[in-house]
Amino acid sequence: MGDYETLELILEGPVAWLIFDRAGDGNAIDARMFVELEDAWGRLEIDEDVRVIVNTGNGRSFQTGLDVRQLASNPEALRASSRQTRDFQLRMTGWHCGVTKPIIAAVNGTCAGGGLHFVADADVVIAADTASFVDPHVSVGQVSAFETIGLLKKAPMGVVARMALMGRHERVDADRARQLGIVSEVVPADRLRARAGELAATIAQQDPGTLRALKQSLWNALEVQ
Repeated sequence: MGDYETLELILEGPVAWLIFDRAGDGNAIDARMFVELEDAWGRLEIDEDVRVIVNTGNGRSFQTGLDVRQLASNPEALRASSRQTRDFQLRMTGWHCGVTKPIIAAVNGTCAGGGLHFVADADVVIAADTASFVDPHVSVGQVSAFETIGLLKKAPMGVVARMALMGRHERVDADRARQLGIVSEVVPADRLRARAGELAATIAQQDPGTLRALKQSLWNALEVQ
């Protein structure tokens, strides 16, 4: 469906799969992925054949945030990333890009740092039993802000604060994440994509206009709380 270097974009009937494809680098976001994510989300939003989007990763990681070493070698990309963060104009997730269609995050492995954006901003989150969640920002002298704020939509304040304050010393496994409300379902790793596909197919049976209105109502309610 798309010709990308860092992503796979696959269309299966009314279900689109947006897959992080930098497995050798933990699916971290490099300068190219920054550009491709915004383009991919935009294409999926305007494609009338797409009713539901599943977001997952290839390899052992789901998403590990910014590829700091790669961005450091590309000063312009690093400046662009810094400006987006400073000006509250991140364009990585479906929510950032104004996607009105339901998004399922299927967390297949490690979800770290900026990767938590994609969990916080998904409508439905499921995880493989091998998945884990960690926010290492404080451990490298950085402040975690948008990710932790976003997670407050899914998990209690105490849980989110503990992850942020403990940094790399607090790794939440899939079962604990389900107990805390970060994910809604945990399945065996070899069943993750099949289960995500089942959920997506069920949701896709509903009227697209109704799905869009329902999603917007739910997220608008969170914004005004």
